Amino acid sequence: MDKKQITLKDIAKALNLSPSTVSRAMNNNPAISEETREQVQKYAEEHKYKLNTLALQLRTNRNNTIGVIVPEIVHFFFSSVLAGIQEEAELENYNILICHSNEDYRKEIKSVETLIDARVSGILASQSKDTNKYDHFQDIINNEIHLVFFDRICTGINTDKVVVDDYAGAFNAVDYLAKTGCKRIAFLTSSSQMPIATNRRMGYEDALRKHKISIDKSLIYTCDTRDLAFKVIPEILKSSNVPDAFFCINDEVAAYCLQMVKSYGYRVPEDISICGFTNGYITEVTDPGLTTVDQHGHEMGKEAAKLLINRIEGKETKSGIVSKLIKTELVVRGSTR
Repeated sequence: MDKKQITLKDIAKALNLSPSTVSRAMNNNPAISEETREQVQKYAEEHKYKLNTLALQLRTNRNNTIGVIVPEIVHFFFSSVLAGIQEEAELENYNILICHSNEDYRKEIKSVETLIDARVSGILASQSKDTNKYDHFQDIINNEIHLVFFDRICTGINTDKVVVDDYAGAFNAVDYLAKTGCKRIAFLTSSSQMPIATNRRMGYEDALRKHKISIDKSLIYTCDTRDLAFKVIPEILKSSNVPDAFFCINDEVAAYCLQMVKSYGYRVPEDISICGFTNGYITEVTDPGLTTVDQHGHEMGKEAAKLLINRIEGKETKSGIVSKLIKTELVVRGSTR
């Protein structure tokens, strides 16, 4: 079994010195005698002491640390965003602290408190589905910590943001479905309080209008999780108004939708077309492969981190809100005609 990593306090106790003396000796402070410095550094080397640079930065408040709050980590899109954030942070010599709200408002508040207490230089945040009060995000700004929202933004907070062009992504997807002959296009969406859902619905409806297809509210359902998919989709397929296409808020719902549509005896895409939103790995392993909207999560992460770091370092001088838009791309596979 590996030995526990020793700390400055362990060294101080072993050598009968104060922790502050040990700390100064490790930093070659001339106020500490050369003999003591050598004694401390030799002991530290022999016992494989490693300086905790992150803890030091947090204590001194001279840190290159940014916090990240994500609603989901296992979701392909958010893991892609995190990879982009990590890549950009490493390029600029920043550390990241990741907090996972798990789509829970209370956990999100706790995450904000934790990052403020850690005295991070800035925070990147994507709000949870349950969030309907935003005082905790305002607390970040009140503590003079830079804040950038990504993907799921809070419209009530005056700060920078990086978002996907959800409207165009939805419009292009539904436009394509209509062009291929679909006329009864169901929309499986998420909570209407989230701007991404509103923007995608607007894109969905405008694409229908373009093709002179009436908007049928009975074809719009809140269905953005696995559990809801197993409840809602069978009800749709058993109804008298079976769609000839499904436009889904994410790839996970689209994949379950494809599975259930086939299990009810429909052919994909001959009878029913299915389109997702994200372009995660799951789109390539379904049968047939899923048509989807690529959100370019990695690019979003890099852009969000770059914007935040530029704010921290004073390179982004615009006083108003900086809003960056990540373009989407329709990726056509076998699940559509």
